[in-house]
Amino acid sequence: MNDSLNPDQIAALFEAAKAGEMPETTPTSGRRQQRMRAVDFSRPTKFTTDHQRRITRAIDAFCLGAATRLTAELRASVEFETLNTTQVTWAAAQALLPANSLAVIIVLEPLGTRALMTIESQFVLTAIEGLLGGTTERAQKPRRFSEIDWTLSRRLVDSIVNQLSAAFHELGGDLSFRVEEIAQQTDATSIASVSEPTFVVMVEARIATHSTAISVLVPWVTIDPIADLIAGRDRRTVGQHEDSGIGRALAAAPVTIRAEVACLDLPVADVLSLEPGSVIRLGASAADGISLFAENVRIARAQPGANGVRRAVQVQAHEEED
Repeated sequence: MNDSLNPDQIAALFEAAKAGEMPETTPTSGRRQQRMRAVDFSRPTKFTTDHQRRITRAIDAFCLGAATRLTAELRASVEFETLNTTQVTWAAAQALLPANSLAVIIVLEPLGTRALMTIESQFVLTAIEGLLGGTTERAQKPRRFSEIDWTLSRRLVDSIVNQLSAAFHELGGDLSFRVEEIAQQTDATSIASVSEPTFVVMVEARIATHSTAISVLVPWVTIDPIADLIAGRDRRTVGQHEDSGIGRALAAAPVTIRAEVACLDLPVADVLSLEPGSVIRLGASAADGISLFAENVRIARAQPGANGVRRAVQVQAHEEED
């Protein structure tokens, strides 16, 4: 095949170049060009897909329960709906929170770890108006809370957190939340380090036609002791779990294990009279085996033996089975 151009084709190319209509060139190599992908190293990935899915499902259950309860208490239409979820650092999570919100520090029992819930003050003030028998059709403007406002807001927050506890109860069987502190939201609200991975759930709260936001911030440190349980990979209940990271640290502590054939008290004179070939009657039967001790605590009965060239014991029964 002749790849050269005739004079008419060359003239056509010059005319196209003058008109700015150059043909597109295609790469002659069959190799794919390298692609660059932007990676955001500031976005944590500590919460796995299972963690996020199960926590989001619990929040969805919370939305249904809280809406039903508050509708009955306020005698007005209340709706909660999960808007979105994201995983960011604690500092970035704080920046996502709406202004003019109440900061509610909640404690996850029985672990004693803490999470944060924020509720827009407009929602709280409008709900208080409903609790006092007023109308919820008119949204209340943010204002400085009086002592009466704080007292009534505590009752409202307790109702909301109780529904959150009921939803999280399904995750671990014994999980529950209690309110530790309620305050005006400030940048000083710090229950985790600034770089702590945090799972943020944004919930829309509607009273009548007024839309506000409720946020739930769960730092990784809050669920770290029961991360496998939250993800659904561990079917034990929280009561059977290690209560905190301290339990895992203690589990790795070295403990001296000793095997004892028998124990006998001898007077000092008898000890000093021992010579090669002396026989000491232990008063124990060989059929009884030996005792295993963890430090000074007897934990099991065992039989002596060997494992290769090393002496070993085989556990026969635990001490509590006696």
